Amino acid sequence: MTKTQLTGFVLGIIGFCIPFLFTFPGLSLAGHIAMSIFLLAAVFWMFETIPIYSTSILVIFSQVLLLSTEGIIDYSGVAGYDPASYTQFIGTLANPIIILFLGGFVLADASVKYDFDKNLTRILLTPFGNRTSTIMLGLMAVTAALSAFMSNTATTAMMITVIIPIIAKMDAGDPAKIGIALSVPFAANIGGIATPIGTPPNAVVIAALNQQGLTVAFGSWMVYALPLAIVMLIVAWQVLLRLHPPATDRVMLDLDTKLQTSTHAILLYVTFGITVLMWVTEGIHGIKSSIVALLPVVVLTLSSAFSKKDIRNLPWEVLWLIAGGIALGISMKDTGLASWLVDGIAWGSLSSLMVLVVFGAVTLVMSNFLSNTVTASLLIPLALTLVTSGALGGTFGMLLVGLVIALSASFAMILPISTPPNAIAESTGVLKTKHMLLSGSIIGLIGLALVLVLAVFYWPNII
Repeated sequence: MTKTQLTGFVLGIIGFCIPFLFTFPGLSLAGHIAMSIFLLAAVFWMFETIPIYSTSILVIFSQVLLLSTEGIIDYSGVAGYDPASYTQFIGTLANPIIILFLGGFVLADASVKYDFDKNLTRILLTPFGNRTSTIMLGLMAVTAALSAFMSNTATTAMMITVIIPIIAKMDAGDPAKIGIALSVPFAANIGGIATPIGTPPNAVVIAALNQQGLTVAFGSWMVYALPLAIVMLIVAWQVLLRLHPPATDRVMLDLDTKLQTSTHAILLYVTFGITVLMWVTEGIHGIKSSIVALLPVVVLTLSSAFSKKDIRNLPWEVLWLIAGGIALGISMKDTGLASWLVDGIAWGSLSSLMVLVVFGAVTLVMSNFLSNTVTASLLIPLALTLVTSGALGGTFGMLLVGLVIALSASFAMILPISTPPNAIAESTGVLKTKHMLLSGSIIGLIGLALVLVLAVFYWPNII
């Protein structure tokens, strides 16, 4: 255990014990216990005392043990909490959002297995020619498009293999080497906001909204977020070009990956197309996106296009992480902890716009130092409780604050630790932290500003 992890362990245990040692007026017994779990999870997530997915597992186990009807505490006759069965907490592993992400993971990993991702890259990059500036734009457009349906981390890892030979062909000392190296992780982060499966914070927020009875269709999310993704992609491209102007005018690309024509590969192409088409047209046919997500899982596994080994290699830890965040939100809501925390702040003195500004800014700052999934998991229960308390208007307010939190979390990219794509990009050897800090700060602040503009002028007219 490192010194940082040891510090996190000590602080986490202290945080867990505080609600047992002190009584907070207005908070129920169950609320105190939920606070203990919340503080332990927050500190463990911040310091990565144990793997972040392990913290999520610990959250679920603690809730089953301390907050369920099958747990060790008898809440009969205790005011302020009516415990539910332990299945409420472990059931988060079968939450529709988890199934949606599972389908996305299967599609993404199968695309890598049959080189579909590389062929898409070859096809999509060809129109951008060989000018350095347009190559950068092409790399960003392809990365963003892939990361909308694949893991941002997996997309970046794949695209880094594309840019390394490009960087090698550029003149020594060309500033654009830095710009191209940054273009991939930044585009992956931006592209992830476009769809519900693009990045885990989207899933966390949508799941929390579902708990409140508000369903967000796949296509509806794209209507809300895709315009922002497109605009921010262009903004990021221009920021990188101005901070790192190309000295090499043209670079020749070498993309010769051949399209596979095996039965399994063709089955993947067809399944991918049908799944994505059904996702984006959910509003027309009415089949929920989580149900559609079962299509690639069923088709590709039954046909053996996706084998037992492939299933084992899926990023199950991400699903555990999301499930833990959902479970944490459930306990904070049901025990009254979220309401108690919100009531302790003078939100009434803030306008609706200032509430959104506060949540957007806090999300952006926290996500630069924590996992953006963790940040969304911590903030969304508080935000939704604030909405139900009347600070923001009803269902509209719920969706509005959810969008602000989810989208702001994806604009945090000032450090290598801010997001896995940034860490992968640093492995190219041409980047230093100061490069991410400057360009990431500019793009992040512009992104936050545009989110707030959409919250005022665009979303109110289409929700």
